[in-house]
Amino acid sequence: MLDMDKFTLHSHEAVLMIIDIQQRLASVMERREQVVKNAGILVDTAQKLGIPTVVTEQYPKGLGKTVDELSGKLDTDYVFEKIAFSACTEEVMSTLERLGRKKIIVTGMETHVCVLQTVRELLSLGYMVFVAEDTVCSRTRENHNTGLSLMRGMGAVITSAETVFFDLLKQAGTPLYKELSKLIK
Repeated sequence: MLDMDKFTLHSHEAVLMIIDIQQRLASVMERREQVVKNAGILVDTAQKLGIPTVVTEQYPKGLGKTVDELSGKLDTDYVFEKIAFSACTEEVMSTLERLGRKKIIVTGMETHVCVLQTVRELLSLGYMVFVAEDTVCSRTRENHNTGLSLMRGMGAVITSAETVFFDLLKQAGTPLYKELSKLIK
């Protein structure tokens, strides 16, 4: 029997992880606007629902800081620099352990490099991982598709920003839904 908990998000169990959506890296991404817009929807939703957001920046001296569209919305206590491709650095893992949440919603760049290596490591450590496919990208569509295929094969849930949004909110008609539904119109 299929474990439906693996496919279900609850705000009290989740962490949003933004991997390397940085100025110079984003500038060479074909799907930059869509990825940043959808990642922004997840950031706004996470903030309203009390979901912590952990952010990594790959070599920010060379690739720049997190894009302006997202950086102004983020808690700088959870922004970590890295040089490894995986975002599972000692600082990040220590933060995740402290937060005590086992479901990680992943967004970032590039799908087949840093996102893939992070997801692989998180899965190996027992986390449940949800990759919002419209919030991750690579420089080429082929590499993006390869990364998604590999992560799906490893056991990550490949989803979308809207699917995450609706799963976290659970129902329409609430004041919170009315407020947040503007994000997806």
